[in-house]
Amino acid sequence: MACQFATPKSEPRDVSAILLSPWPESLFTFEQMWSRLAEHAHLVAIDLPGFGHSERRDELLTPSAMGEFVARVVREFGLKRPHAVGPDIGTSTLLFAAAKHPGLLRSIVLGNGTAAVPLQIGSVLKDVVEAPSLEPLRNIDPRKSVESVLAFVESYKLPDHVREDFLSSYEGDRFVESLRFLRSYKTELPVLGELLPTIETPVQIITGDHDTGVLPINGDYLHERLVERRLRARVRKNRTSPKLEGRAGS
Repeated sequence: MACQFATPKSEPRDVSAILLSPWPESLFTFEQMWSRLAEHAHLVAIDLPGFGHSERRDELLTPSAMGEFVARVVREFGLKRPHAVGPDIGTSTLLFAAAKHPGLLRSIVLGNGTAAVPLQIGSVLKDVVEAPSLEPLRNIDPRKSVESVLAFVESYKLPDHVREDFLSSYEGDRFVESLRFLRSYKTELPVLGELLPTIETPVQIITGDHDTGVLPINGDYLHERLVERRLRARVRKNRTSPKLEGRAGS
């Protein structure tokens, strides 16, 4: 399986960080803050399997399986307790990784990710999650679907090459197949909920206060259950923009 990743050519550093691109985007999510973050840590950014430009394996399209994948990546890259940034699908992925592998991560920054039980998501995402199957969704235009999500990014104009990379990442059946991850929330998030109080890794939670897709209550849910949450920030955005994620991650 081929996965797209980026890591700068730089001198070895004592501090490292792993960055997981959100759905439906790619590594270019981190382009704006890359050089600034690289001044402080050795970076490894990854498109998770089935997302961005990475190949898909259906058995990995659940948060728990993806958490195991992240643990493997950390070890294979030789990262020593890296910080981790995981907006969107990275939220449940990193929390599973922290719960199952204590001490793996030094800290976690989460943003606008679905976590609450029962599910707290907007009507469009809810229709996707609760649909009997993916078949009716195969007729949708993937580029238009990605554009509809990107429309919620505020206070930041995506450069043309970044927008095109996001759009091309989900062409063909890649967009609809990526929805398998979201559809697993019904069974996966109740399991995660039981594990949250056991997580000792410090977690920073960032949520948009009027996100119509992943509702702000998801951040409240995590804040109430995580023991080592360091900061809970509510920002006046529909979706966390790349610029804001950079400030949070630094």
